[in-house]
Amino acid sequence: MDSVQSRLTVCFEDPFWVGIFERISGGKYETAKVTFGAEPKDCDVYAFFLNNWSKLRFSKPIRSDETEHRETNPKRFRREAAKLVQPKGIGTKAQQALKLQQEESKTERKTQNREKRKEKHKGHLR
Repeated sequence: MDSVQSRLTVCFEDPFWVGIFERISGGKYETAKVTFGAEPKDCDVYAFFLNNWSKLRFSKPIRSDETEHRETNPKRFRREAAKLVQPKGIGTKAQQALKLQQEESKTERKTQNREKRKEKHKGHLR
């Protein structure tokens, strides 16, 4: 059975609070970005997660380099958790996946607009 790992990072990107959803399943890595606006409370984030998880638009999957989960030493686990909590912005893998999703949606929009302009030029749309 395939394991699925999910992670949510909430950070401040001036002027809004943003949530980065990351999902790893079957060796594929996907991300989605959500803008919260004002600083969300824990209960708001949890409610958003429960109500909107299926509606999130994740990026196209990219290959994940992460290995299988192993039991770690509790001290090492605590150190790694402390590193994750330190404010350092969005991980580079998440940034790359979000940028890829943004570029793909941009090209989709351009092709749709180009088709509309062609149809309008031909006189089919008014």
